[in-house]
Amino acid sequence: MSRKRRVYPPEFRHKVLELIRAGRNQTEVARELEISRQTVTNWMRHEDLGGGRRSDGLTVVEHDEVMKLRKRVRQLEIEREILSKAAAWFARETDAIPSKSSNS
Repeated sequence: MSRKRRVYPPEFRHKVLELIRAGRNQTEVARELEISRQTVTNWMRHEDLGGGRRSDGLTVVEHDEVMKLRKRVRQLEIEREILSKAAAWFARETDAIPSKSSNS
């Protein structure tokens, strides 16, 4: 059974991170606000990457670019497959290559 993913507003995330940056314990803050400690850790990492305090991952801009590029690659692969099939079909229609029949 999969759990539904909760979406928190940016203002809430910001306030949680402010509490932690002010010296509060991550686990205690997560418990008080009834959110996963891992969620808080992920938010901290995400903000640190975006703010330049960490360099061991992708920034938001880089992540968005990677997602766009992956989508573009998928689209190009589909288009290439369509063109390949169309070229084969046209080649058979113009008798440039023999058709695939069992009478060879």
